[in-house]
Amino acid sequence: MNMNEYQNKAHSTAVYPKEKAFEYLATGLASEAGEVASLVSKWIRGDGKALPITDMKKELGDVLWFVSEMAYMVGTNLSEVAELNVKKLQDRQKRNTLKGSGNNR
Repeated sequence: MNMNEYQNKAHSTAVYPKEKAFEYLATGLASEAGEVASLVSKWIRGDGKALPITDMKKELGDVLWFVSEMAYMVGTNLSEVAELNVKKLQDRQKRNTLKGSGNNR
């Protein structure tokens, strides 16, 4: 499945108050990213011998859903988001600024 196909199918499952879309999506994204981090922290703590990959895939899918929906809300698609991100990273790599802080490095 390509990214835009995913975005269209995922959007058909969206149920949230449209007047609070950005608030809902931003907090939902943070929450789902926290669930990914929680899986890793529990693994580091020793709650399992291996990182629970199936659970990780499910939580990453939830993160992707929120990213997808936020992209939809700002009028773009996941392919464009991905393309812009790769271009930004390649530019930073070329300029040897992958490490460091700041958005405009």
